Amino acid sequence: MKVVLSKGMAIAVFCFGLVTNPSAAQEKKPTIERKWWKEAVVYQIYPRSFKDTNGDGVGDLKGIIQKLDYIKSLGIDVVWLNPIYGSPNADNGYDISDYQSIMKEFGTMEDFDALLKGMHERGLKLVMDLVVNHSSDEHKWFQESRKSRDNPYRDYYHWWPAEKGKPAFRPGAFEADGSGWRYDKQTDSYYLHYFSYKQPDLNWENPKLRQEIYSMMNWWFQKGIDGFRMDVIPFIAKDTTFPVITQADLDKNYQGRWDVFMASGPHLHDYLKEMNKEVLSKYDVMALAEGAGMTLKSAHDFVDADRKELDMGYHFEGTNLGYIPGYFKKMNPNWSLVDFKKIYSDWDAVYDQKGWGTIYLGNHDQPRMTSRWGNDAPEFRAVSSKMLTTFLLSMKGTPYYYNGDEIGMVNAKFNKIEDYRDIETIAEYEKVKIAGGDLKQFIEDQKRGGARDNGRTPFQWNSSKNGGFSTAEPWLKVNDNHTTLNAAAQEKDPNSVLNYFRKMTKLRKSNPVLVYGKYTLLDKDNPNVYAYTRELEGKKVLVLLNFSAKNAIANTGINLKNAKVLINNYATVSKKATLRPYEALVLELK
Repeated sequence: MKVVLSKGMAIAVFCFGLVTNPSAAQEKKPTIERKWWKEAVVYQIYPRSFKDTNGDGVGDLKGIIQKLDYIKSLGIDVVWLNPIYGSPNADNGYDISDYQSIMKEFGTMEDFDALLKGMHERGLKLVMDLVVNHSSDEHKWFQESRKSRDNPYRDYYHWWPAEKGKPAFRPGAFEADGSGWRYDKQTDSYYLHYFSYKQPDLNWENPKLRQEIYSMMNWWFQKGIDGFRMDVIPFIAKDTTFPVITQADLDKNYQGRWDVFMASGPHLHDYLKEMNKEVLSKYDVMALAEGAGMTLKSAHDFVDADRKELDMGYHFEGTNLGYIPGYFKKMNPNWSLVDFKKIYSDWDAVYDQKGWGTIYLGNHDQPRMTSRWGNDAPEFRAVSSKMLTTFLLSMKGTPYYYNGDEIGMVNAKFNKIEDYRDIETIAEYEKVKIAGGDLKQFIEDQKRGGARDNGRTPFQWNSSKNGGFSTAEPWLKVNDNHTTLNAAAQEKDPNSVLNYFRKMTKLRKSNPVLVYGKYTLLDKDNPNVYAYTRELEGKKVLVLLNFSAKNAIANTGINLKNAKVLINNYATVSKKATLRPYEALVLELK
């Protein structure tokens, strides 16, 4: 590593391989500027389900404050907080009615200030969720916008006058009829909503609207927050002529996908550059794009530092693996590890020279990672959870880790639709019902891979009633397994999933090779083992991961005799190419 110090900044330049032609090396070899957000481990908290302190069955900010020492003990650096703004909760806070207030269920602005202070005192950073593709229909802007066609706020949203006929179809993800347009009688017009009709899309083509958003973002940064995770930010730009889009158009220009079309608005990158200039460039913060519709080809445009837009984006290609088209989140349990490896290797290559990526396996929109990618059977739950943690924290890119996964929480697997609270699952149930589909099969499909509520059940703190989450009936049922699977029990066990997570975060922090090192896939056609190396400045680490419930051989061609075991997820240390079920092994090669 060659470290060049400039005023207030350290820049690390890493060169991989032998250099025989310096000018060629300048063209081909990456130059990496060290940033705190590249070296961080991000821990996502879903506030509604984390910890309730006032006995109303809903998590709150004081609950997070109460658990700050626990959060710090995990070895993480950044907390990403799902929306806590004023909201009527049609979509659990992703329908915002007041961007500069706190949802009453969560507490007060004073509680937020105390949370931010407590985090910063512990060396933790706070990233907020920025939801500005749409607002709530109860936001004052929309309430004004729908009053008349000449209202000053009319152009804050996308309206289509009914006398022009029905607007061209656009999808509305949370609607039973699938339409993204809703008729509003008051002004005899339709308004656009890519999600629920309770979430009208904001009109970013209006510069006044953009300035309102930038002012709000600056307000939060001046309070001291450390960044934004930007919800469906690729969707903000629209072609306001709203042309007819056929499936042939989608197939020809957008990989056959609506999300890619919606992420290809004509002025998207102009708006992101403007946001960077007006807001982001003024602070030492991180900006993460939820990369809906982002592709291997388009991803780099969001995060190339020279373009002055955002810092990181996360893609959906990995988490979409195994979903069967045409039926809501029905998952093929026999997804291919070979395909999984190709996806993550291809995405690593996107950022090989410039830009920066992310890595994640679960969040509030996904089932629990252990149920989806590991094995939640009692004999394999813990070891497969540890294996997945090893993957997340040994790959290149900033890792995002969802609360509860550090103790190996699994899908709730509800048996009836009445147990679900998620707007998406309920809407899709209605679609199946309207189509005369198999509702029992729909519920079964949600248990493994579909329903977002699988990842939203309350945190399992201890074995008491409601898992120690609340003294009242929780807003969403606690998983029945909380009596044995909980944080309190795992604190006492040095070999627990929780304590393994702590060991793995420590390992990543003490080995820069796991942050900045070059990634190389090995044994790519192995159907059971994911093997790769990370290399930096002469240090080489080998990662071996068995994704199966049987013994599997890693065919890497590397002699492990003199290798040093850095971490292993079994109680007995192994240093063999034959891996036990769901075994994870990180080795330093000599």
